[in-house]
Amino acid sequence: MVNRFLILILLATLAHAHEATTLLEQNCLKCHKRQKIPSELIYRRYLLKFSTKERIKKYLMTYLKDPQIENSIMPKQFFLKFPKKEALNLNDTLLEESIEAYLNYFDLQKRLKN
Repeated sequence: MVNRFLILILLATLAHAHEATTLLEQNCLKCHKRQKIPSELIYRRYLLKFSTKERIKKYLMTYLKDPQIENSIMPKQFFLKFPKKEALNLNDTLLEESIEAYLNYFDLQKRLKN
């Protein structure tokens, strides 16, 4: 009985992780890869400026709803090479899930070895 329960939890966790990766790929990384935008460096820039996951989430929610060059953390020169971000047509729930997946995907803590 316990084994079945553990297997069920494992399968649910894997399904959720796959769903989050799919959201991330569709809503974020697809364009970043196509436009050759250095996502990992951008994440590190967010981390340096905002320092916590919660502050990064709050900033990204605001920025992605109304992306303006003036509100970006990227230097003005960045937009000479890369196009201005278009607003995502996602509801708040999907946007939050995509941001969470983005932050988990690039999380530096997960890459550190003890």
